[in-house]
Amino acid sequence: MLQKKLSHDVTFTIGYHFTRLIMAGVFIYASIDKLIHPDLFAEVVYNYQVLPGYLVNLTALILPWLELTLGICLLINRWMAGASALAAMLMALFVGMTIFNLARGLDISCGCFSTAPDEDPITVLTLARDILFLIFSLGLAGLVFIKNTRQRFYGNS
Repeated sequence: MLQKKLSHDVTFTIGYHFTRLIMAGVFIYASIDKLIHPDLFAEVVYNYQVLPGYLVNLTALILPWLELTLGICLLINRWMAGASALAAMLMALFVGMTIFNLARGLDISCGCFSTAPDEDPITVLTLARDILFLIFSLGLAGLVFIKNTRQRFYGNS
């Protein structure tokens, strides 16, 4: 019985840290080009055609810093309840925006990892990748919930 619990704990711990580090890498990597080229990222945001003009620049300035901060929180394993919930919400938003623009037939750059207008176009593969990241982020949020629940009921184990 103890062996089974230890095996489960090891599997849980490996899954938690693996998922956390993957999502940290995704958000940190996604923020870099946007932070370096905020003007190009503003064009990407504008091309999505979902925000009023006065919110485009504000979004282009805030979103990369939010992604970087979120990625760092995931990387250093801090404020995980909020960070994992925010990661899941952002990924759900990104999946929704991708579906919306695929349905509209817009031929635009995703802007996910590059601000270059001719790189990373929105395709079904972009959608599949974002859905995979959404699954990871939802899984991480679930693992964080389980971890916090265990700590609340069983102490720091």
